[in-house]
Amino acid sequence: MRVMVFFDLPTVTAANRRAYAQFRKYLVKNGFLMLQESVYCKLALNATVAEAVAQGVRKHRPEEGIIQLLTLTEKQFSKMEVITGEYKSEILQSDERLVIL
Repeated sequence: MRVMVFFDLPTVTAANRRAYAQFRKYLVKNGFLMLQESVYCKLALNATVAEAVAQGVRKHRPEEGIIQLLTLTEKQFSKMEVITGEYKSEILQSDERLVIL
């Protein structure tokens, strides 16, 4: 099974940013992998372990913001389709930007 965590936390004040950082550190420390910004995923052996993981996330939630949990089977998770676009960089990879003074 997989436990996916989606979150949208405010980062307006210093306290908000600190809570965001603490929550993110909790996820990483406990084995969650980042799939996208604010989307993390953790492998769980069975439904009991998945519920324990969810309880830990509930326990460490920040005061403000939205956190959503989704539990998927491996079969459901493996059917996820990843679609990527072409990556365009604004940085020139040549000496055109070289300025000689």
